[in-house]
Amino acid sequence: MTSHEGDAPSAPTPFGQRLQEAMGRFGPVCVGIDPHPALLESWGLAQDPRGLREFSLRVVEALGGGVAALKPQSAFFERFGSRGVGVLEEVIAACRQTSTLCIVDAKRGDIGSTMEGYAHAYLGEGSPLAGDAVTLSPYLGVGSLDPALHLARSTGRGVFVLALTSNPEGASVQHARAADGRAVASHVVEELSSWNTECDLHHMGSVGVVVGATVGSAARDLELDLAGLNGPVLAPGVGAQGAGSQQVRTVFEGALDRVLASTSRAVLRAGPSVEGLREAHARCVEDLETILTGSDT
Repeated sequence: MTSHEGDAPSAPTPFGQRLQEAMGRFGPVCVGIDPHPALLESWGLAQDPRGLREFSLRVVEALGGGVAALKPQSAFFERFGSRGVGVLEEVIAACRQTSTLCIVDAKRGDIGSTMEGYAHAYLGEGSPLAGDAVTLSPYLGVGSLDPALHLARSTGRGVFVLALTSNPEGASVQHARAADGRAVASHVVEELSSWNTECDLHHMGSVGVVVGATVGSAARDLELDLAGLNGPVLAPGVGAQGAGSQQVRTVFEGALDRVLASTSRAVLRAGPSVEGLREAHARCVEDLETILTGSDT
C-alpha cells in the first residue's frame, strides 16, 4: 500500500498476522537453516564461509516462497567469525527477497543498554541482522526483554521467548516454583501474554514462546496457559522420532492452531538437491497435519 504525499506512513503489518497467513498458506512448519558440520560434510561442502554460504543459500533457493518460515541458527554462522555473520546477513536478505518470513535463532537475553543493543541488531529497521522475528532468552527476568518487545511492536516484528524446553538441564530453572507456587515457565508465558492483548479475534499476537513438543505432561503439570498467550508457539521436536499426536495434543492443548513446528535435519538431510529439499518439506507438512488432527493414532 502506498501513501499519498502528506499522509502518515501506514503501520507495518504485525508479524503475528503475517505468520498466521503464511502458516495457512504453506502449512505450520518452520525449517531451520542449521549448517551443522556434519551436514556440510554430507553435502560435500567445505567447513568454511564458502561452504556455509552455498549450503544456506541453497536452502533459501529451494524453500523460499514456499514455506511458512525459515530459521537460520546464528551460532552456526558465528563460528566462522565476521565472514560467517556476513553470510547470515545474506541469508536474511535472501529470505526477504523471496517474501519468506525469517526467524533469526539467536536466543539473546541481557539487561539494560546491552539488551537495547541486541534489540536494534535483530529487530531494528535498517539492521542487516534484522529478520522478521528473533528468539530470546528470558532467564534474566522477562522484564529485561522490554527493549526488544517494544522495538518489535514498533517495527512490526516478532519474538519467540524460551519458555519450556526439552533439554534436561532446563528443568532446574523452568520447573522451579516461585514464592506463589507457580512454576517459572508459567510466569514467563503469563507475563508475555500481556503483549498480545491488542490483537483482534482474527489474528494471533506477535509475541510467541518456544515450547518443546517432547516435554510430555510438563506443560500441563506446570500450568502453562498457552491458550491465553494468544501468540504463536515455536515447537521443536514434532514428527519423525519426536512427538506424535497424543503428545502434541497434550503439550499444546488449547493452542494447536498456533503451533509452528520447527524442523531442520529432517529436511536438510535431503539436500543438496533442491528437489529433494522441497519433497522433504512437503512430507514434513503432511506428517504434521496428520499429527495435529490426531489421525496418526
